[in-house]
This record gives sequence, structure tokens and C-alpha cells, in this order.
Amino acid sequence: MSLPANPPATHPAAPAAVHLATPAAAHPAAPAAIPLDLSGRTALVTGAASGIGRACALRLVAAGAQVRAVDRDADGLAALHAAATRTGAESGAGAEEAAGAGPLAGELQPHPLDLTDLDAAERAADGVDVLVNNAGLQLVRPLHEFPPEDFETMLTVMLTAPFRLIRGALPHMYAQGWGRVVNISSVHGLRASAYKSAYVAAKHGLEGLSKVTALEGAPHGVTSNCVNPGYVRTPLVERQVADQAATHGIPADRVVTDVLLTRPAIKRMVEPAEVAEAVAYLCAPQSSMITGTSLSLDGGWTAS
Repeated sequence: MSLPANPPATHPAAPAAVHLATPAAAHPAAPAAIPLDLSGRTALVTGAASGIGRACALRLVAAGAQVRAVDRDADGLAALHAAATRTGAESGAGAEEAAGAGPLAGELQPHPLDLTDLDAAERAADGVDVLVNNAGLQLVRPLHEFPPEDFETMLTVMLTAPFRLIRGALPHMYAQGWGRVVNISSVHGLRASAYKSAYVAAKHGLEGLSKVTALEGAPHGVTSNCVNPGYVRTPLVERQVADQAATHGIPADRVVTDVLLTRPAIKRMVEPAEVAEAVAYLCAPQSSMITGTSLSLDGGWTAS
């Protein structure tokens, strides 16, 4: 779950974000990087200005890709670009450590874009070898109080835009006989939660879209998979904690312990770098037979 690339403009202002306090083991070491060489490849990552998208963009740059970093947050993209031009030791963003010391191997190209501009989104994906559909929004409301315009916006950003991006990327992938589509879904693409009708609907739809892409892309050397994290330590989740606290009338720290971490067997947040490494794996030669699947990073949530 990443920083919203297109926050709904019509719902009331969300409560202030909170700092997520989790158990002492909640900050694991960055995952060891798998060998991955994307030199000469072009990748596109949506929602790249923060959270999961930022980690994915930096990880793919570390692998040598030319990364089109897409987000409506121009300032966040500028900060990301600055991080990508610093050494891994200086930037401290988690993903750079996988590249080791020294400048990152690829290049990051900021691409400010509002994903509700669907024609522009499709054009942005032309010529892409690796597509990471990550941009996400969240709004927590009971169904009978959920603003219809926000429901529509969330499905546009999280389902229609990925369709248009895939549609724009496939001709090039098909022509060269190779491509990787990675859709950042969620545990909520596999399980439902109350008060999240738009998010759950969009993620379930993304799961289906990913599987159809896998079936159609297989004869052309294109794989398509979902990555399904539980709650990830991102600005989006911090805002969601504040929103849940307001909805349920409980303190923010109780949202973390009594809502977010009740169902996972491993009682900590997922780190963005862990999601980025799963994305890297799905782009590696070792994963060429993995397609049409959903890779859960949910600490055992879906095991129960």
C-alpha cells in the first residue's frame, strides 16, 4: 500500500497521520538482494513518490533499469530522483542497500502524472519492459456512508488505470517476446475487511486482471503476477490508522494492535523493501515459470 497517487478530492479531510508504534522486532534488516540485471530494460512504477512505489523504483534502478517513476506528487518525485542519484550509503531508503555502495546502476526519470488521465497513463506505458502497478488510495467508511464519487475515483486509479497501463505496455512486450507485469495488490485482494468497499473491490478486480494478463501474455513471453502484502509501513497506512481511529472511536495505538496486527501470525508491519525485493524476484530469470499467481507477504494472515 503506497502513498496515494490520486487522493480523493471530495471526502472530508482525514485525521492527522500518526506514527506507527509496533513491537521491538518491527524493523528487520533489509532483505538480501537477489541477483538481477535489468540493464537495457525500461520499467515503469506508479505511485513511485513514496512507500512501496519508492522502494520498487529504487530497487529496479539498482538492477540497472531505466525507471519511469510515475506519481502526481511532483515534490515527492523530485526527492526520489535525488535519492536515486546519491550513493546507497547516503540515501538510506532501504532499497539502495541492495545495490551496495556507489551510485545506482540505472537511471530514474520522474514522470508527474495524474492516473485519472487514462489516455496519458496508457501513453506513458509505451515501450515499457517491466510494469509495476502500485498506486493506491484508501478511504475507510461504512458502505452506506461511502461517497460514490470517491468509490469511482478509487476504482479508476486502482483498476482502470492498471488496465490502461497494461494495454499500453503489451504491444512492445509482445513484439520483443519478453515482459514483466507486477501488480501490487494486497491481502485485501484475497480477503475482505469491513469499511473498505472500494479498496477491496479494486484489489479483487486487479487480481482478476492480472490473471487474464498472464493467460494472454504467456505465448508472448510475458508474465503477470500480484504481490499481496499485509499492512506495510507507509504514509498511506499511517493515514489509514488515523482514519480507523476516528471511525471506531479508539486511540491510534489501539488501531495498530487491535485492528492491523490481530490477523497476521507475525506481529509486525511489512517493510517497503521487502515488497520491492518480491517485485525484483518476479522480474528475475528464476521466476520465468511464475505467472498468474498471487505472492502473499502477509505474515500468515491468509493461512488462517
